[in-house]
Amino acid sequence: MMATRFQRVVLSGMLIVASFVLRKTAASPVIADGFMLGAAMVAGIPIMRKAIGAIRYRILGIDALVSLAVIGAVYLGEYWEAAAVTFLFTLGDYLESRTLEKTRASIKALFNMMPDVARVIRDGQEMEILLEQVVKGDTVIVKPGERIPVDGTVIEGNAYVNQAAITGEAIPVNKESTDRVFSGTVIESGYLKIRADRVGEDTTFARILQMVEEAQDKKANTQKFLESFSKYYTPLIIVFALLLYIVTKDLRLSLTMLVIACPGALVIATPVSIVAGIGNGARHGVLIKGGEVMEKLGQIKALAFDKTGTLTEAKPKVTVIKSFGMEENELLMIAAIGESYSEHPLAKAIVNAVQEKLGSISEFAEESEIIPGQGLKAKVRGRNYLIGNRKLMLENGVRIEQEQEEYIRQEEEQGKTAVIVSDVERVLGVISIADTVRTDAKQLIADLKRLGIRKIVMLTGDNRRTAAAIAQQLGIDEHYAELLPEDKVRVLREVAQQFGPAAMVGDGINDAPALASADLGIAIGGAGTDVAMETADVVLMSNEIKKLAYAIGLSRATVRNMKQNIFFAIIVAALLLAGVLAKKVSLSSGMLVHELSVLIVILNAVRLLAYRQ
Repeated sequence: MMATRFQRVVLSGMLIVASFVLRKTAASPVIADGFMLGAAMVAGIPIMRKAIGAIRYRILGIDALVSLAVIGAVYLGEYWEAAAVTFLFTLGDYLESRTLEKTRASIKALFNMMPDVARVIRDGQEMEILLEQVVKGDTVIVKPGERIPVDGTVIEGNAYVNQAAITGEAIPVNKESTDRVFSGTVIESGYLKIRADRVGEDTTFARILQMVEEAQDKKANTQKFLESFSKYYTPLIIVFALLLYIVTKDLRLSLTMLVIACPGALVIATPVSIVAGIGNGARHGVLIKGGEVMEKLGQIKALAFDKTGTLTEAKPKVTVIKSFGMEENELLMIAAIGESYSEHPLAKAIVNAVQEKLGSISEFAEESEIIPGQGLKAKVRGRNYLIGNRKLMLENGVRIEQEQEEYIRQEEEQGKTAVIVSDVERVLGVISIADTVRTDAKQLIADLKRLGIRKIVMLTGDNRRTAAAIAQQLGIDEHYAELLPEDKVRVLREVAQQFGPAAMVGDGINDAPALASADLGIAIGGAGTDVAMETADVVLMSNEIKKLAYAIGLSRATVRNMKQNIFFAIIVAALLLAGVLAKKVSLSSGMLVHELSVLIVILNAVRLLAYRQ
């Protein structure tokens, strides 16, 4: 298609040049005019075909305006005007298509990241098969420099994997046994054996490509308005040109009006910016689902963050061990033995702390009873222990001394969860556990405030002390604690009513209701997370929360770019119309300026591909 357009431009141009050469020699003017008419036909017939095809569907577009102008020019015997208009229109169409291809280059580059074949083990033999032949459960081998063809779990090996195609992370990540890996990522060193968990169109990479393509087809509100405007604008221009002819009897003026009034630059002003902006985001691990979302993201006035898994790592760790009358390591080991069978995140934190500090746990609790909302009772080494919160101690008659109570309150005020360990008579110690705040969270909050976000709040189901400590640490304006999912939806609505459009930022799992109900839902760490990719409007594919500032900056740059294009297109159109009415702009020169304005609009949008925060 592109080659055909290029050939048409070259042939039409050669015929125009030949016509001028013949006119300058002693050759007959009739022959020169024949070459000029031939140039008009080579470039003009495809334009007329498109116009006729559009009219069948009751669409009057730019092709119809140009076709009418060319027919009129030929009728007047102005073959140069006819040839110039069709040549410039075809040249502009070709250059426009070439430039638009560049705006989609980042998406094409993503497509090229998928390998054609995969190396698998079947029946004990290593073999290469086509990518579409890989099935779930296959063992896939990937060597240095190769792309991983599936989403899966590492079952053997160790490697540094470049995940930029999925998450936008510049630094390779170390992957070893039990770690998850994603299709489209590259092994830079080492090798991996991977169990295929998702293949083909189910992989994270395939879903990203599909969503980016769909996003580029979803129109912004500005684009919808301009397309609706052009649908009525074109017939009005034809009527206006007809009235102009009736009043002035100047057919050339009316034909020039038809061509100059084409809204080409105006119509393309928005979609080309949207395509470039979405392409830039996809390349940097930010998935923005369409033009309407791109516009909304730049208009956000308030941001609400979930705490666990969003502002924090969702990986509780033991931070402090305080014992009363026994060794700290002994206290920690007793708690870990008692918590070994529990699936609670706090229990896992205690077990992990023992494994890191003292090695594997070789003992087991003789008895263990989990008490929901309080903790557990366990029999360890023949003695009964309580491991849990204040309520567990109170209901079992264990007294917490004033000094111990003050220590526990102090830890809680720092955002930590205090796990109390006691025997049946007295408190033996306190294990403080905290969810680690993301290293880039504080900088993000500062960046968002610099970007002009009016209100930043935190919504969490955690206790008030922990919420207050984290909000203070990060510089968050306001926090709401001990919320159920429906409470988050209510608070979001209140924040939006007070400050303007509000976005919810969450991990896409337990925050689904809030993400769906917000003016804009933003999910962090979407790689491999179905709920995040389906529920949210914007997905940050990596766990780097700082990319939210990049996404908002990109959105605002894209909206600015759209406005620049629209303003420029309107100014050029107004000047050309004034020039036509003043009889200062000819048919061919007007078309040249018109096509140049279209290209300038596209080139301005292409700048978004190089956007950096």
